[in-house]
Amino acid sequence: MKEKFDTDQFRVKEGQAVDLGNWPTEVDPFYSSKKDYKKRLRRQVTELSDLQQMHYASNRYAVLFIFQAMDAAGKDGAIRHVMSGVNPQGCQVFSFKHPSAKEVNHDFLWRTNKALPERGHIGIFNRSYYEEVLIARVHPHILHSENLPDSLRDDNAIWKGRYRSIDEMEAHLHRNGTRICKFFLHLSKDEQRRRFLDRIDKAEKNWKFSMADIEERQYWDDYMEAYEACLSNTSTDRAPWYVVPADDKKNARLIISQIII
Repeated sequence: MKEKFDTDQFRVKEGQAVDLGNWPTEVDPFYSSKKDYKKRLRRQVTELSDLQQMHYASNRYAVLFIFQAMDAAGKDGAIRHVMSGVNPQGCQVFSFKHPSAKEVNHDFLWRTNKALPERGHIGIFNRSYYEEVLIARVHPHILHSENLPDSLRDDNAIWKGRYRSIDEMEAHLHRNGTRICKFFLHLSKDEQRRRFLDRIDKAEKNWKFSMADIEERQYWDDYMEAYEACLSNTSTDRAPWYVVPADDKKNARLIISQIII
């Protein structure tokens, strides 16, 4: 089994129209056993740690990793395992949930821009400004609560405007030394169901379960459409999206760590 593999198969090319039905949620594993998985991940984590030390010492670039996914896709676990060897002094993780009243009264990029990594550092966004073209698109009342002027509430134009704002912001960051890599953990609806049931059945996982997660499942198709539009419109050569098959958590972690390296 090859130690390294071609990660380009998971990359959304600039201008590519994405139909998530054509992107797998599971691929043949890049490991032969649980022991082999741990060995491979440990080797990649060590390599990533060495790279981070050079990145921190050079103090020339900033790196931003963005993680987006449906509930139970494994974002937290992927971040925890893949970045386990990284020096926390040079890495910060930010999770963006429901915006505060103050954040709502600013443009939609304001709250995340405050958390951008400085030179020599790695920033990780667990959810991000992309929520504003995902959950806000699926649930229009969120958009309507943002106190936008009436002239900006055209549902047909606002998303194109936000994609453009995101693209221009990421281009600006790239020109100023921030390198951006974005991961969509592509989970199947059946696998999400199994993970939700697992959270209910196992007492040690009960804390992960929320009725809100179940309620969001009814919007699955709407979310897939929103993700397809987002990936199609915002994956660029300078800030690419990777669609990572997420039904196998171990495989997803190996794929993510290899892409980062």
